[in-house]
Amino acid sequence: MTEHADTQTETPVPPLPSVPTETVELDSPITRGKQTVTEIHVRKPKSGALRGVALTDVLQMDVQALTKVLPRITDPALTEPEIRDMDPADLVQLGTVVANFLLPRRMQADAAS
Repeated sequence: MTEHADTQTETPVPPLPSVPTETVELDSPITRGKQTVTEIHVRKPKSGALRGVALTDVLQMDVQALTKVLPRITDPALTEPEIRDMDPADLVQLGTVVANFLLPRRMQADAAS
């Protein structure tokens, strides 16, 4: 019985595409027990994260729409009660990031200039 070496080489797995992320520094940190959250990382939502909300509501930073979407795309994941208790200035910052993610690149470039 002859043994033969496995001649298959492992094919390198291409890296997953990176998801655009923005970091928001909170004006009013969130306290979770002994942990204090001072910044939130917001990932660009995929269509599934936007289920159950109207895109126009998200673009207009409707509080109810943001309350549904933000827990799905934030790290650490915000809870709905935390969002409802959040400083309005922080909610505006988070909503602006989410709304900007939904704009086409051309419109983002126009808004930046």
